[in-house]
Amino acid sequence: MKKTLAVAGLLAAALIALSACASPGTGVVGIWGDPEAQGLPSLEFTAEADASSGEYSGTDGCNRLGGEYSVNGSTVDLGMMRSTLMFCEGVDTWLSQARTANLAGDLLTFLDEGGQELGSLERQGGY
Repeated sequence: MKKTLAVAGLLAAALIALSACASPGTGVVGIWGDPEAQGLPSLEFTAEADASSGEYSGTDGCNRLGGEYSVNGSTVDLGMMRSTLMFCEGVDTWLSQARTANLAGDLLTFLDEGGQELGSLERQGGY
């Protein structure tokens, strides 16, 4: 009887640990960068039911951005990014050139069409 309880306890602990690993905070879903910061980039990713694709929206610090994404492992394909085309003096709009991103924990590093690193955004709390 004691062995059965011990095994049940271990299984319960393992399930709790695994459910924590599957939380949205381990994927791309959430807010990246600070949406309240003027002139700085930020994006919010939302997921479809399978969490391997969804939509994103945000800003490059000047223009509004959006599109549909898909995830394969740690690579996020940003698809065809939509963007407004305003001129903003003194704002580095690097995010509007991104085509993919690499996810590593709470850091999302964005790459251009040629695979060159453009910049990165940190995950905001609450996700």
